[in-house]
Amino acid sequence: MRGLNKLAIALIATTTLGACVVRGSGHARVWVPGPVVVVEQPPPPPPPRRTVVIRPGYIWIEGRYHWSGNRYVWRDGYYERERAGHHYRPGRWQRQGRGHVWVEGKWEARGRAHGHTRDRRKVRDHRR
Repeated sequence: MRGLNKLAIALIATTTLGACVVRGSGHARVWVPGPVVVVEQPPPPPPPRRTVVIRPGYIWIEGRYHWSGNRYVWRDGYYERERAGHHYRPGRWQRQGRGHVWVEGKWEARGRAHGHTRDRRKVRDHRR
């Protein structure tokens, strides 16, 4: 009876694992919300601004510093396709208590009031 149960489990596992295969191709920037990182020291000034070529149908998202381990690291800007009926609100480093947090940029519907919504993500403190 025991051997039969193991065989049944193995059979179920092999038939369901085949259904979990996902294939795809292409390139996309995907941002997955994570915990908010609080950094005590402010980010350094950005490097000299590069010349941005206007590309119809795209907007330029400015580069920014992000916190990596125990230091700021520069992340270059990039082009993103415009979204009809929306405008892009750029991200920014914002003071929070004794530290600084990155507020991610976002697309907003045109004409929407700039109200504040509460961020319910976990806060991770990097102060020493």
